[in-house]
Amino acid sequence: MDILDMTALQLAAAIKQGDTTAVEAAQQMLARIEAQDKTYNCYVTVDAEGALAQAKAVQKRIEAGELTGPLAGVPVALKDNLCTEGLRTTCSSRILHNFVPTYTAEAVKNLQKAGAVILGKTNMDEFAMGSTTETSAYGVTRNPHNTEHVPGGSSGGSAAAVAAKECFYAIGSDTGGSIRQPASYCGVVGMKPTYGTVSRYGLIAYGSSLDQIGPLTKDVADCAAVLEVLTSHDEKDSTSIARKDTNFTEALTDDIKGLRIGIPNDYLGEGLDGEVREAILCAADVLREKGAVVERFDLSLVEYAIPAYYTIAAAEASSNLERFDGVKYGYRTKDYAGLHNMYKKSRSEGFGEEVKRRIMLGSFVLSSGYYDAYYLKALKVKALIKKAFDDAFSKYDVILGPAAPTTAPKLGESLADPIQMYLGDIYTIAVNLAGLPGICLPCGKDSRGLPIGLQLIGDCFQEKKLIRAAYSYQQGRKAEEMTCVSNVENGQGGEPA
Repeated sequence: MDILDMTALQLAAAIKQGDTTAVEAAQQMLARIEAQDKTYNCYVTVDAEGALAQAKAVQKRIEAGELTGPLAGVPVALKDNLCTEGLRTTCSSRILHNFVPTYTAEAVKNLQKAGAVILGKTNMDEFAMGSTTETSAYGVTRNPHNTEHVPGGSSGGSAAAVAAKECFYAIGSDTGGSIRQPASYCGVVGMKPTYGTVSRYGLIAYGSSLDQIGPLTKDVADCAAVLEVLTSHDEKDSTSIARKDTNFTEALTDDIKGLRIGIPNDYLGEGLDGEVREAILCAADVLREKGAVVERFDLSLVEYAIPAYYTIAAAEASSNLERFDGVKYGYRTKDYAGLHNMYKKSRSEGFGEEVKRRIMLGSFVLSSGYYDAYYLKALKVKALIKKAFDDAFSKYDVILGPAAPTTAPKLGESLADPIQMYLGDIYTIAVNLAGLPGICLPCGKDSRGLPIGLQLIGDCFQEKKLIRAAYSYQQGRKAEEMTCVSNVENGQGGEPA
């Protein structure tokens, strides 16, 4: 098998067995990036010299028996909002064009301890604000399945890099679907863990109560292995949770008999593309045939998730981005008259249009006279959404639905109508509001050959159930690329015809 076709776990095993080396893997990956990334623009920064130095050091430790983990020696790409000591971190924004952190994010440190080789930083929507990776100051990223289409966002560069075989796996961050939606558009696996599972220390914040770091991989087994490495309790992050049930790879079993799966009727209604709907219901049939109990149900408050999310996220963004003022680091305007003028000009020139739009919205909802009417009300809706999920998980182990209402739109379509872009997050944002885990994996393609993503949602700290269901579905698809007509079309329960 060609090295580039291997999964992360397969490559690590090959390196351990002596069939290849970490250096050879890094060299092949860097050559591929050099050959094709001008087309896809997955990377903002490629650290070729650093990657090869890391690969040589890691290879020595593998040969010495010091590194024995399942991902040792495997090249990885990092989203450009994860701080890395000595390596430029821009958040794909002009305002951080020259920012080189003096410390490394805790999640990245965990990868380094496991023997990861960091290739570079991937493109993203500026400060993670967007759903298409078109708001980047460093140009748009293109979908490897069709370069006329977007890869999704904000972790679009990471998802596209995995799909284009420009890394073996990548790390993204998910504030309202920013891992799962690009995974859907690019036909890869992406997971957002339970809030607090992965340390946010060193992640440049967008919405602090919503952000969570997670993996983008070629398959479910890689996803479980990477999540296991990322997870740790971190005293530097006050929201970090000490968990004992982090052996996620033990959930890679093809046994879901009796697993209760609910499909919200609200996720299959108006606005969902017909081909996406059929693929999702086909996936439900696969899981039913493997022994799961699949039912339809009503999940309330879905229509309130988008306004609640954008109110809360924008409010937190306006606070978090206040620190980028042209004084401490990053971009500073050349011509200014006085301190306040320097602030205004630096921020006006340094931030892109979408970021400025969300900062202004956030400042508005936090302002005197509007705090109670908007922000406080959004927090109350957030609590109600969490309660609706709690009620659902009293009946079901897993909730199944689409990750996005359509397949990847064409470049330029979403930015022309920002409201429509926001509405595209309808199936993912409630997961962040409730702090739940969610995974997206491929479940087919539309008539244009664009990938369709299946989203599975679990209760807090139930990643293992998601991994088990996702792995079982993946095995079912491998066993038989079946064509099925849904039998979940009518009524509760959707008994087989």
